[in-house]
Amino acid sequence: MVARLLRAALAVIAGLSSLLLPAGNGSAQVIRSGAPGCRAVALTFDLCPVRQGVGYDAALIDYLIEHRIPATFFASGRWIRKHDAEMKQLLAVPFFEMGTHGQVHAHLATLDEGQQQEEIIGAVDLLKARYGVAALLFRPPYGEFNDLTVEVVKKLGLQFILWNVVSGDPDPSLSADKMLAHLTASTRGGGMIVFHANGKGEHTREVVTTLSQEFFPKQGLKPVTVTELLSCAPQAKP
Repeated sequence: MVARLLRAALAVIAGLSSLLLPAGNGSAQVIRSGAPGCRAVALTFDLCPVRQGVGYDAALIDYLIEHRIPATFFASGRWIRKHDAEMKQLLAVPFFEMGTHGQVHAHLATLDEGQQQEEIIGAVDLLKARYGVAALLFRPPYGEFNDLTVEVVKKLGLQFILWNVVSGDPDPSLSADKMLAHLTASTRGGGMIVFHANGKGEHTREVVTTLSQEFFPKQGLKPVTVTELLSCAPQAKP
């Protein structure tokens, strides 16, 4: 049953990946990975709003900070408004970077142009007004979008960031071992992994610990931010 659920999730991701094409004149596109030959991987963590719980995986963040592991976070506006102290902590870490994840975590593909723009720019404006941070990286809630979304993101001057490896960490039916088996089989140089840091990943810290301490070193990979990954040139494997 677990295996079927994971395959189904991966099929959805594969379907989304088929939409990753240049928009308009090609100056804006949906980005899901870096250069395949780059010996680095971007660890990304979505900060989606939650109805119950603290909405913040403090143990995971503490681990990343303690071991100086670069990471990119995508925060929704609704999450930001409820987590001021946590936002300040994340923004104070020099090897973290912050992107946005929509204002209320809406299904963008169901909205018209004006509504999509409002949903996308809301969190961007909030970060700028409250913390003086100009966040240029955007990830759509649920990974859902359409051609209109791509055009709106382009007009707003943002980079559209998706992923090419899904951790599955919000799924309570997935054990840490199954998550690791999938991630180690799927992650290559230039990869971009999506996790969650809002407390909904039951095994996120455990899995990230194993990846960073065992898998990445064995594969000659290093964790980087999304921005660093996109500027990373292909390298020979040691």
